[in-house]
Amino acid sequence: MKKIAIGLYAALTAALLAWGFYQAIYVAPDEQTMHEVQRIFYYHVPSAMVAFLFFAVSLAGSIGYLAFRRNRPEWAQISDAWALAGAEVGVVFCSVVLITGPIWGRRAWGIWWTWDARLTTTLVLWLIYVSYLLLRRFAAGPQVQTLAAVLGIFGALDVPIVYMSNQWWRTQHPSPVMGPGKSENSGLDPAMATAFWWNVLAWLAWGLLILVLRYHVERQQQKFAAQQAQAALDAE
Repeated sequence: MKKIAIGLYAALTAALLAWGFYQAIYVAPDEQTMHEVQRIFYYHVPSAMVAFLFFAVSLAGSIGYLAFRRNRPEWAQISDAWALAGAEVGVVFCSVVLITGPIWGRRAWGIWWTWDARLTTTLVLWLIYVSYLLLRRFAAGPQVQTLAAVLGIFGALDVPIVYMSNQWWRTQHPSPVMGPGKSENSGLDPAMATAFWWNVLAWLAWGLLILVLRYHVERQQQKFAAQQAQAALDAE
């Protein structure tokens, strides 16, 4: 039943991604200033939103691990698995943001990169979580999970800074066109908004699928490692 459910969910996700692509490329109207290159917006911004969500999952898992590691070891391992899965998927989406942003900026600003507050804080966020993954991959010892949890919490502190950066400082990055902090006389055409939210839903569905699969893989690895450790103790 689980395989059938995963298969159906994957099929739904593929349909949503195809529908989002159709909405972004063929239904949404041409933007008056940037024209066709503005269509990157339907992938750039949803990817940033979904990245923030999965970094929040990693934050919750990191806090859970630190809270449960002494008195509820099973809950701690579950929390740690969510923290790692959230960080990995978050890095994937943040990488999409850092790739699509310069492509858009090259056409809009004439340069690939500028040390703008929004761009710089996003790069710092990506570097922190890449460091988190490198720590989990290459470090060894009983304190790795604790150190990773602390680093995961530290990294999550940059998320609100990234979000507020173009409101707190004068930046080259455009101000929000929707939601809190949007400037006057800005907004999205209804067809643009429809295409945008369809793509948010599609990429969120894809991210959740990968998140859950990665969580289950990590839990299996944790259980296997625990069995190996117990076998080593029994052999002594």
